[in-house]
Amino acid sequence: MIFSSVLFLAVFLPAVLILYYILPRKLRNGLLLVASLLFYAWGEPVYVGIMLFSTAFDYTNGILIGKFRKQKRDKCAKTVLALSVIGNLAILGFFKYTDFIITNINHITGAGLGLLELALPIGISFYTFQTMSYTIDVYLGKAEVQRNILNFGAYVTLFPQLIAGPIVRYKDIQNELNSRKETLDDVAVGLARFVLGLGKKVLLANRCGAIYNEILTGELSTPLAWFGTAMFAFQIYFDFSGYSDMAIGLGRMMGFKFLENFDDPYTSGSVTDFWRRWHISLGTWFREYVYIPLGGNRKGKGRQIFNLSVVWLLTGLWHGASWNFVIWGAMFGVLLIIEKTFLLGLLNKLPKLVGWLYTMFFVLISWAIFANESMSELSVWLKAMFVPQDTYAVSVQNYLVPHLMLIVLCVFFSTRLPKKIWARLSSRDTLCRGVQMVAVPALLFVCIMFLVAETYNPFLYFRF
Repeated sequence: MIFSSVLFLAVFLPAVLILYYILPRKLRNGLLLVASLLFYAWGEPVYVGIMLFSTAFDYTNGILIGKFRKQKRDKCAKTVLALSVIGNLAILGFFKYTDFIITNINHITGAGLGLLELALPIGISFYTFQTMSYTIDVYLGKAEVQRNILNFGAYVTLFPQLIAGPIVRYKDIQNELNSRKETLDDVAVGLARFVLGLGKKVLLANRCGAIYNEILTGELSTPLAWFGTAMFAFQIYFDFSGYSDMAIGLGRMMGFKFLENFDDPYTSGSVTDFWRRWHISLGTWFREYVYIPLGGNRKGKGRQIFNLSVVWLLTGLWHGASWNFVIWGAMFGVLLIIEKTFLLGLLNKLPKLVGWLYTMFFVLISWAIFANESMSELSVWLKAMFVPQDTYAVSVQNYLVPHLMLIVLCVFFSTRLPKKIWARLSSRDTLCRGVQMVAVPALLFVCIMFLVAETYNPFLYFRF
């Protein structure tokens, strides 16, 4: 089940919200746990057991760590923490990377080992990082031990952000998890945010994705390769940021205030700035739980370069068990090291347009790498981008002209202007609030009409 489906919008969500608001507050986390497990099991009932195991595993680890820390038995607490981290990474690694490792062993040695061909449990990369952050923060004293397993289960399985994030650290919502109050304003703001995210997904991401897929099936020219990459860039941004908006909106309707996950990344003036604005929750996780523990930038330039290299190797692998993701992560690691070493100062002195063009040039190249998991397909696509192709490929104009309005909307919604307009409409001005009250239901109606009529409706980040 996905957010942008008629089943979710017309049946699951209304039923859950009605039950949620009529139940006493002390029963709401239990309802969220049951509803979240049903939501997850709808697509993958086989893997609910893994999620339940992860929940019980880290619930127990958190209690043990808290107990040992209280008794000042730090070695025991550290042992349990190590068990938690190793156990979580072992589960993630087994399902996500086993076939990748076997494939490479076969390629190097010719061993001919059989692949396990396991389906990747949806959202495992997200909820694994969440449960690890809980035990780490309990050990560091940054989070309280959760002794109510229903509350902890609701945190791990929370369906608004379970499948594709944002990655919600326990310490950020522990107070809301234990005690929260939902107001009518929360419901109104959350519903509006959800519908805006749905609009991004259905009206922008899906349209761009369909164009990109059409280009994939044809013969490439250099302009068409760049245009197709731009379409994928818009697709993945509006797909993922739209999902994050929907998750934040759903959370708000239920009294949770999840942190923002995107901040207009396509307006960035450097790659460093881009990664402060793109998938903020993932960048925050790696900074707090990998980069800083490794020493960050506190142990000299050489150590900082090493730490950045480790983080970006892991960031690439986190996105998928394929060499294109390793290359993608390595590319950003190299660019960030170069920027932090000597380039940022120069970029700050140059006109902002220069920094933006430089950033978007490399971001588009990165999306070409990200989108093509096959090395042969990737080489063909990159060759088309940088080596003028003598082909009879369809002209870019054949795509540009009929989809000009879509492109204009994508550019517009990649800037800060929509947020400024929405903030104005969200003011206490009666006319502005009235416009918002009409716009949200109208946008929801249009999205549902599109969903009923179309068959192309993927969520790109579900596979991570």
